[in-house]
Amino acid sequence: MHFAAIGRVPGDPILGLMESYAKDPNPQKFDLGVGVYKDAQGLTPILQAVKRAEQRLVEQQTTKTYIGGHGNAAFGTLISELVLGAESPLLKARRAGATQTPGGTGALRLSADFIAHNLPGRGVWLSNPTWPIHESIFAKAGLKVSHYPYVDSDNRLDVAAMLATLTNVPKGDVVLLHACYHNPSGFDLSRDDWRQVLEIVRERQLLPLIDFAYQGFGDGLEQDAWAVRLFANELPEVLITSSCSKNFGLYSDRVGALIVCADAAEKLLDVRSQLAFIARNLWSTPPDHGAAVVATILGDAALKQLWSTEVEAMRSRIAQLRSGLVEALAPHGLSERFAHIGVQRGMFSYTGLSAGQVQQLREKHSVYMVSSGRANVAGIDETRLGLLAEAIADVCKD
Repeated sequence: MHFAAIGRVPGDPILGLMESYAKDPNPQKFDLGVGVYKDAQGLTPILQAVKRAEQRLVEQQTTKTYIGGHGNAAFGTLISELVLGAESPLLKARRAGATQTPGGTGALRLSADFIAHNLPGRGVWLSNPTWPIHESIFAKAGLKVSHYPYVDSDNRLDVAAMLATLTNVPKGDVVLLHACYHNPSGFDLSRDDWRQVLEIVRERQLLPLIDFAYQGFGDGLEQDAWAVRLFANELPEVLITSSCSKNFGLYSDRVGALIVCADAAEKLLDVRSQLAFIARNLWSTPPDHGAAVVATILGDAALKQLWSTEVEAMRSRIAQLRSGLVEALAPHGLSERFAHIGVQRGMFSYTGLSAGQVQQLREKHSVYMVSSGRANVAGIDETRLGLLAEAIADVCKD
């Protein structure tokens, strides 16, 4: 019996929440667990720009052949411009380039294997807390994973502790930074904070790996790229993981990229050759459809404008939900306690609710969120903010 000794791995807690939510018969239930954008009807919509791009592809595509180790070339060029800026000096000097990956998670996996194979002995530093998959991806690649403080025990951004730890990180190690809309906390660094991190990274000769999964969901497509572009322009070498899941709504098409910034065009070619080799042994070549959709949108002025308008609508809705929830909690005397929800940014919020309170919310009120108290703000129904506030007040009354 070959499989007799194989045990069962516990299911992913977020996917388990999805299953529990789906089985819950309560018509007033809330899904604040899974990290996908939802509209006012509780659906994850297909953007109109995406629909139009897909229609064009159906009419014009002539082949379904493989697209190569680095993926769709037009996608690679256009996503690099979106992230680094169309007038980026790195792109003009051919010091930066993108390798297409199956989603932002694929980009993280590719970066982990690249570090393990080509930068031996380097540790990877993650924020505490961070997206749980960050932990497993880098550990499974055989890398030593350490942590720097980010949110303190009072559910507040602790920049001082973060900087103090980074100052003592071994030279040459890799530090993973969230470009914006920190997952899971929702707390972001200020521009002054970013400049301080930059100076420590430069002094300690650290390699920054910047996870950029939510471009456009905070202040705007260009504004949200500020920290990424700061590091890319100021440092000789940077790794950036980009995702098209949220801002293009292409969750199931798995579209992402690992963008490498090198100190010279020739060195970039060396690095990209290694990435293509690693990717060949991970997924051979990436899927084309989603990347072709993104390239079609970004390469057409009218479609890009329509897409930008749709991203802005999603961004605005999330911001309104944050302020709306804080206002709805005011009659319960909880607006000050949860004021941080209005300060946090992006899709996620570290609510400050305990695991016990989260369990009560699920069992008594059919409000689903992960046990850490992280809530997907985009899953809130604005027509039922009062009901959600009542549920939160109920579990906080003790």
